[in-house]
Amino acid sequence: MGRKKVELKRIEKKICRQITFSKRRNRLIEKARDLSVLCDVQVALLVFSSSGKLYEFSSAGSLAKILKRHRSYFEEKTALSNGANDAELYHGKYEKKIKSYAELLQTVQSIHRQVGNSNFEELTLSDLEQTEMQLDAALRRTRARKTQLMLETINALHDKEKTLREENQRLQTQVVAMNNETNGMMSGSFEPLFGLLKQQV
Repeated sequence: MGRKKVELKRIEKKICRQITFSKRRNRLIEKARDLSVLCDVQVALLVFSSSGKLYEFSSAGSLAKILKRHRSYFEEKTALSNGANDAELYHGKYEKKIKSYAELLQTVQSIHRQVGNSNFEELTLSDLEQTEMQLDAALRRTRARKTQLMLETINALHDKEKTLREENQRLQTQVVAMNNETNGMMSGSFEPLFGLLKQQV
C-alpha cells in the first residue's frame, strides 16, 4: 500500500515551526541553485520569515539584475497590451466611420439609380416619397459629418494653439534666464575695474 498523503497545515508549536522553516528553506535554496546550474537558467528566490527577516538567493550573482529583468519584461508586456487595446479602440472608432460612409454611399447610389435610370413622369407617388426620404436622410448624414469634421478641426486648432502658447512661454523663460545670466557675468567682470577707479580717486 502507498503512503498516506499528509495534509499540509500550519505548525502550531513555534519552535517546531522555526526548525521546519530552517530545514526547508535551506533545501529550497539548494534546489534553486541546482536548477540554475543544471538547466542554465536565472533563478531569484526571496523568502521572508514570520519575523520579517529576509533570505535570498540569486543565480546571476546579483539579485538586482534579475529583478530589473523581471520589471523590464512586465513593462514591455504591459506596453504591448496597451498597444493592442489602443489598436482595438482605433479599429472600433474607424469601423463605425466606415460603416457610416458605406450606408451613405449606398443611399446615394440608390437615389442615383432611381433618378438617373427612371423617367420622372413614370414614377409613382410612392416612388417619389421614397426618393425624397432617401434624399433627406442623405442630407442629414452629410450635414452631421460636416459638423463633426468642423468640430474636429476646431479642436485640433485649439490643441495647436495651446502647444504654441506653451512653447512661447518656455522660450520666454529661457530668454529671461539668459539675460539674467549675462547681466550677472557683466556685473562681475566690471567689479575689479570699479575697485581700481575708487583707489585712484
